[in-house]
Amino acid sequence: MHQRKAKMAALSDGFLALPGGAGTLEELFEIWTWSQLGLHTKPLGLVDVGGFYGPLWTFVEHMVSEGFLRAEHRDVIMMDADAAVLLDKFADYLPPAAPKWA
Repeated sequence: MHQRKAKMAALSDGFLALPGGAGTLEELFEIWTWSQLGLHTKPLGLVDVGGFYGPLWTFVEHMVSEGFLRAEHRDVIMMDADAAVLLDKFADYLPPAAPKWA
């Protein structure tokens, strides 16, 4: 699994997550963590079909408000119901100025 994700990350210009299960979340969180660690500077997007990712986003905001996640690392992830809108946002994406542990 790890080798497949590493290859996917190396070949990708960005990442879109469609609604899915535990495997989708595991891949999303690993790629997001790699971004925080400075292992890549690529954008991430949640395709929020039918509000699927709304509860997750509420939890992400909770992590920020509780001090477990910096706002600049939250902002690595974009969310929209329209994948085309996300791809347009990817073109303007600027990664955080420094990795989490810099």
